[in-house]
Formats: sequence, structure tokens, C-alpha cells
Amino acid sequence: MPDDLRRVSRALLSVSDKAGLVPFAKALHERGIDLVSTGGTKKALADAGLPVRDVADLTGFPEMMDGRVKTLHPGVHGGLLAIRGNAEHVGAMEAHGIAPIDLLVVNLYPFEATVAAGKPYDDCIENIDIGGPAMIRAAAKNHGDVAVVVDVADYERILGELAANDGATSLSLRKALAQKAYARTAAYDAAISSWFADAIGEVAPPVRALGGTLAEAMRYGENPHQAGAFYRTAESRPGVATARQLQGKQLSYNNVNDTDAAYECVAEFDPSRTAAVAIIKHANPCGVAEGSSLLEAYERALVCDPVSAFGGIVALNRRLDAAAARKIVEIFTEVIIAPEADEEAIAIVAAKKNLRLLLAGSLPDPKAPGLTFRTVAGGFLTQGRDNAVVDAMDLKVVTKRAPSERELSDMRFAFRVAKHVKSNAIVYAKDGATVGIGAGQMSRVDSSRIAAWKAAEAAKTAGLPETLAKGAVVASDAFFPFADGLLAAAEAGATAVIQPGGSMRDDEVIKAADEAGLAMVFTGHRHFRH
Repeated sequence: MPDDLRRVSRALLSVSDKAGLVPFAKALHERGIDLVSTGGTKKALADAGLPVRDVADLTGFPEMMDGRVKTLHPGVHGGLLAIRGNAEHVGAMEAHGIAPIDLLVVNLYPFEATVAAGKPYDDCIENIDIGGPAMIRAAAKNHGDVAVVVDVADYERILGELAANDGATSLSLRKALAQKAYARTAAYDAAISSWFADAIGEVAPPVRALGGTLAEAMRYGENPHQAGAFYRTAESRPGVATARQLQGKQLSYNNVNDTDAAYECVAEFDPSRTAAVAIIKHANPCGVAEGSSLLEAYERALVCDPVSAFGGIVALNRRLDAAAARKIVEIFTEVIIAPEADEEAIAIVAAKKNLRLLLAGSLPDPKAPGLTFRTVAGGFLTQGRDNAVVDAMDLKVVTKRAPSERELSDMRFAFRVAKHVKSNAIVYAKDGATVGIGAGQMSRVDSSRIAAWKAAEAAKTAGLPETLAKGAVVASDAFFPFADGLLAAAEAGATAVIQPGGSMRDDEVIKAADEAGLAMVFTGHRHFRH
């Protein structure tokens, strides 16, 4: 047998997820491999008629303390850590009656699922696995002799190797499994430490650990020369990471980023109140609208910027129906994401084989807390998710003229959208639809001018005689540092403005609004999105 091959004579199995366990263990048994197990895993194997020894046979101690102590013993860890070619290690095993363990199969207590289910503190504590990670780390360290499996998906891989190598595993496989094992325990500990930080109200813990599970290896990142991959975390927030992809080609790095932006934006609109659609391009909304139906909302959103909508992402806050699906597929669209979809709508989308359809099950809560991350050279930034919502804000009228009810409704709509536009952000809206959006400019006045120009261009495309900005309201994600951006909106035909306020020149801006006959309210909340 080649030097790097190690025959498997004994396997220790202790799993929380028992999917595929019995057929896997049966295949091991048929190869003459001695099976050792614990608790519920042992019972499942014994109930299936497989000969299985209790781990207590190796330790000489029964399971105790409600299962907290069962594998933390030299009889287990010696069998995992002993280097087979080391005479001292072999001598110690013989002197103390320690049997070698060549294959460890462990998946951990479902801590992440327990937290996601909203279980009480004590339940979460009891689902912190101790013996499992200790065994995994021991076996992974000794990968020169021991194979460790932490993922049900690797069962067939192990069986394939055993078949190919006459009951042995290769060093290359053991190394790959060891890497995966350490990544799993790292992600597990990261989930626990993050949960603890939340539980004790620590917003900036001295050490912040991150972990994720590969969802998809991508062809490349933002550009073809950049490697890319998509990882899922323990967070259960509905969205692109949790959605089912019903059809279409593989999502790209940019698709995932843009789809997340689209779904977070459309989630600002309560589906019990209104249908809403967001069309996103390069992580910025190019059209958002409400309507009595998804079809109406989509048609109104498309008017805002039909040129940019080509090749965009469409997010819906309600179940995709056939009428909306027929309209959406009329132009080239990269991704549609919705909570659910009718069978007829699914069939309509299926005619476009490259169009991805994602069903997320539900909408994310825009008010829910959470963390966002961004890397910088040598580190990363973390912050709480922007979960401020305009409906909870105390809007302060600061001009002589108060906004009408129609203007006030559009102000709230526009500020919801501005929250999801890259700064500096300016959003023109009228009758529950965007009519012009200016995004990502270094100067706020430039964003205001671009939004006004977009509104004029949208009118031309729609064959209308005057700019869509006439009679619209304007939302700004941050205060106007000077009156110029506000005056550009007034010149375009806007009648009301919603902004956070807080500038040193607020009095100057308010005076300019009064002179232009604008109504203006302050929110007291900024929505920078860099």
C-alpha cells in the first residue's frame, strides 16, 4: 500500500443530522469497519440492525451529565491523535488499552438552527457542542492518519475512496477534509460568539469572528480577472442567500449583490398595504413604484428609467402572478426575485431559459436589527443595519407652507427609496412612483441635476409634453449643505422636499425653500449608503 494511504479499521460516528447515516454506516460495516457510536446515533444504527459499539467501551465511563460528558476522554482522543508511525505514541496506546480511530464522522449540535428558531437563552446554551468540536479538531490535526467528516455531502466521497483504495483513504482527501473540518468549527464558534455578543448587548466585542458556508463557487467576481465565491452565514434573513432558484443560469457575483439590493429595497413596502416593484441596476434603484397590482407597479416603475432597466434586477413584494410575469419578460431581465410565484407565472418565466427566478419565501423585515460588514486593507468595518424606517420618524415641517396629504405620502415613499440609493442620493417621486433618481455623485447638487434630467428624459421616452419632475416631491438621503441642490429641484418643477436636516446652513436652505414656494420636512434621520 502506498505510504500516503491509511486503511480504515474503526470509525467513530456521532451526528446530530442523521440524513444518510444508516446507508453510509452499512457500507462501512460491509467493508469490515468496526463501528463505534454515541447516544442517538448509536440507537439509530442499532435500530437498523447494524453491530455498533458504545463509546463507553473505549472510555470505560458511561455518558453522564445529560450527555455533556461522553467523548472527552483519552480513550477517544488518544485514538484520534496518536501518530501511527510514532513508536512512543503506539507504545502509549498499547500500555493504556487505547484503540486507534481511523475515521471520525461528526456533525455538531444545531446551534445556528436553534438561534434562528428564536429559542430561549438556555436552549441555545445547551445546543453548544463541546465534545464534537474537540474530536473534530483532534482528528483534523492528525490528518496524516485520520479522516474526519463533518458534512453529510462527503459520505459518498469517503465511500468512493474506500472502494478505489481497497479500504483506505488518501492523504490528499484527508487534507481536504481537515481543512473543511477546521472551517466548520471556526464558523460554529463564530456563530456562538456573535450570538453571545448580541445576548449581552456588546456592539463592539474585542474580537469579532466571521464564518460562512460556501453556497456557490462563482466563475469570477466583479470582473473576469477577480476570483469570486458566495457564502451563507448563520443569519436567517430572507433574501438572495436563502432563496430557491427555480430556473436560469448560475448567478454571478454582481447578480447576487444587485439582487440583495433589490430585495432589501422592495421590502420597505408592506405587501398587505400595496403591491410594489423595484428595478435595480448596479445596486441602485432605477425605478420603484407602488400599485394596485404587481403589473401596475412594474409598469409605473419602468417609466422612470426604461433604458437602465434593460438587463436589470426586478424585485417584487408579493407573489409573482402571470400578468406581471408576462410584462417583465418583455425586456431583457437578469433576475426576478419574489416571495413566491404562481405556477402560471413560473411557466411564463421558464420560456426565458437564462432568466433567473428566485423565490425567497418571505420578505426581510426592514426594521430588524443586524450587522453589515465591509473589508478595508488590513481589517473590516462592521455596523448595525440601517433599520430606520420613515413611518416611525417624527416629520417636522420647517417651511411656511406645510405639505399636502398627497405630497406627504409621496415624501414618505421617496424617503423609503432614497435609503437604498447610493450617496449622494436624490429621488424625485410622484403618486407613489419614482420619476427621477440621482445616485452616487460626489456633489449633492449634481445628484439633484441628474435626477431632474432623468425625469425629463423619462417624459420624452413616454411621449409626454413636460418633465415628470413637475409636481413631484424630492427626497435627499442627507441634508443639503447649500441651497443649490434644493433650488435645482424647484427649477425642475418639484413642489416639496423631505430631508434629514442638520446642516449649518439649514436656515439658508429653509429660506430658499420658502422663497421658491416649496414645502419641506426634516426627518432627523440620515440614510447614507456608500
